[in-house]
Amino acid sequence: MLIIQTPLRVSLFGGGTDFPAYFLEHGGCVISSAIDKFIFVTIKQRFDQKLRVGWTRTEMVDSVDEIHHTLIREAFRKTGLTQGVEITTMGDIPSEGSGLGSSSTVTVGSLHAMYAHQRQLILSEKLAVEACEIERDILQSPIGMQDQYIAAYGGMRFIEFRTDGQVIPHTLELDTKTLRRLNDNLLLFFTGKTRKADKILSEQKANIKQRQSVLGEMKDIACTARDELLNGNVDAIGGLLHESWMLKKRLASQISNDYLDEMYETARAAGAIGGKIAGAGGGGFMLLYCRNGTQEDVRHELQHLQELPFKLGQDGSKVIFDYHR
Repeated sequence: MLIIQTPLRVSLFGGGTDFPAYFLEHGGCVISSAIDKFIFVTIKQRFDQKLRVGWTRTEMVDSVDEIHHTLIREAFRKTGLTQGVEITTMGDIPSEGSGLGSSSTVTVGSLHAMYAHQRQLILSEKLAVEACEIERDILQSPIGMQDQYIAAYGGMRFIEFRTDGQVIPHTLELDTKTLRRLNDNLLLFFTGKTRKADKILSEQKANIKQRQSVLGEMKDIACTARDELLNGNVDAIGGLLHESWMLKKRLASQISNDYLDEMYETARAAGAIGGKIAGAGGGGFMLLYCRNGTQEDVRHELQHLQELPFKLGQDGSKVIFDYHR
């Protein structure tokens, strides 16, 4: 049996510039970080030739083509496994509609598990590239390309998307004091609403040509945020998050709504400098930056919401248990 641990993520800046329809013409960049919340994928050999897939439902099938879980089915096809294994997924949070990149985390984790089961060493780049191929090319999901890379590589990264198609996941090497302050000042609350990201992202993708100037501003903010972090100017991140969120809401009509706007303004009135809805928007988790000393005031005003305590993570997808007979 093998167990693969793959991180969820918070996307801080630049989301939307990781769509090839934008970055192949203009170049893009994001700041994204793995967090200490994970999806675990287990895989083991069966005594027969069937395939058993366990997620929110259990599937027992004779062939890969019969698998209903599309991401796992395509991971089987990509890795060449065809029979005689059990694979299950378990997450630290409800996986659907969270805005924390769970679909890409499942895809990367499943690929990693299947390759490891076959005793193949796999590089983070290959996991990220093949996860993008599964989600974007094969399944035609209207998503960008940051989630697959941060799930595979981990850490906090400035991910550069070049016009020639190259993706460069630069590590943001923050000093200990800066990282500690950033961890202390970021809060994550579940809005109580989940959403299907595809509709929001499809509209956002369709609007790219009309929103090029907005995306350009968001890209510039991501570069500024990188420089501020590297210089230890942590509180600058709050204002940049607010500025970026105001821009992001212009990318598609359902990224925010009255309920989310009221929640955000309540947090700001209590002391949060800035924030955003994680992922595509529309629901899921709200990320807030609070200047030191205001966190408890923000928590009090949002006490009707469930907080998700978290830390920015270091590890990408990895094997955490390997028992091989």
